[in-house]
Amino acid sequence: MPELPEVEAARRAVEENCIGKKIRKAIIADDTKVIDGVSRSEFEASLLGKTIVAARRKGKNMWLELDSPPFPSFQFGMAGAIYIKGVAVTKYKRSAVKDEDEWPSKYSKFFVELDDGLELSFTDKRRFARVRLLNNPTSVPPISELGPDALLEPMTLEEFTESLHKKKTEIKALLLDQSFISGIGNWVADEVLYQANIHPRQIASSLSKENCSTLSKSIKEVIQYAVEHDAESSRFPLEWLFHYRWGKKPGEVNVEVGADSSQYPTSWIFHSRENKPGKAFVDGKKIDFIRAGGGRTTAYVPELQKLSGSQDVKEAGKPKRQTSKRKNGGDDANDEDTEEPTKKEKNLASLKSKKGTNAGGKSRKQSKKKKSEESDGHADTDDNDDDDNDEAEKKKQNVVTNSKQAKGEKQSKKRVQTSQNSKNAKRKAK
Repeated sequence: MPELPEVEAARRAVEENCIGKKIRKAIIADDTKVIDGVSRSEFEASLLGKTIVAARRKGKNMWLELDSPPFPSFQFGMAGAIYIKGVAVTKYKRSAVKDEDEWPSKYSKFFVELDDGLELSFTDKRRFARVRLLNNPTSVPPISELGPDALLEPMTLEEFTESLHKKKTEIKALLLDQSFISGIGNWVADEVLYQANIHPRQIASSLSKENCSTLSKSIKEVIQYAVEHDAESSRFPLEWLFHYRWGKKPGEVNVEVGADSSQYPTSWIFHSRENKPGKAFVDGKKIDFIRAGGGRTTAYVPELQKLSGSQDVKEAGKPKRQTSKRKNGGDDANDEDTEEPTKKEKNLASLKSKKGTNAGGKSRKQSKKKKSEESDGHADTDDNDDDDNDEAEKKKQNVVTNSKQAKGEKQSKKRVQTSQNSKNAKRKAK
């Protein structure tokens, strides 16, 4: 997902290659989901003959300032990208368009040809981006609702510390809140928290002044470094978490977003979070993946990023049903992975306790096997959790049903035996 460094790289590419040039051709996609609030024909007519005088950005939004309004504005969404034919915008998105590539792309939503023949396109394969035509982009949403830009309008340390201490929310969620600071997305948030040694679920108001100072410094350094290197991730420092949080194959760094793994020490191994949760490492330290920041997949290093204070958050990627020994008084949000046993579960436990030692041994073996299977499971597969719960529930019901049937059969046999004994006694009496 394009974040501040990627969008700033796109803005700079436009500034360096397109300023002072006139638009002589415009093609707007017939896509009302992406092209927001204006017809295709109106959009195209408003661009023709206009000169690009500046490229502006705030947060993860960019707009082209023309010699007269209205101005085209771009909200990049999940996969929005600026392409300039023959110009490498950023290697992060492999944005250099080659002569043999399809041009403009079938995913192009905004295309202009300038008076010197240069061509620019905004593409969006996933259609989460928004392209608008606005008289004053900064005066209307979404830009008017953004907080200070992380690069252009950094808070002073005093302002930053005071703002954090007013927020009773998790720090990762707060950093992703564009009304608090604009431009920080998922990978930048994970990176700055890792470098500041702060747990992503730490409550912002509980951070010490030293934590606030370290985090403020990390935000500035990560943003500035990424921007200075045009968001080319292969040029990011080797010790950054960025390179290890989303590898495609075990033992390799994702070449889409990072450099060749041969550059890295052999002790630094990489695993895809999708296939090997909890088995990724950075500099020999384990990386865990949890849900934080409004449910976003979050990479962090437990050895370095510890929860402080009274917070107690389950850090396993996959929540498990278990008996909690704690009574009321805990934070509900922090205890979401622990549940008291239900009445049915208590009955089941009672039934199991009455079985023989062989049955108990078998149960323990099955339990170990199940735990092993769960430990190798996907940290984020909620659907699998549902399937597992359904299957477990069926097994519980079957155990209860079988127990009732067995009890019923015993009672039936007892009644038959009693009846037979009664008849025999009557015959003897006669």
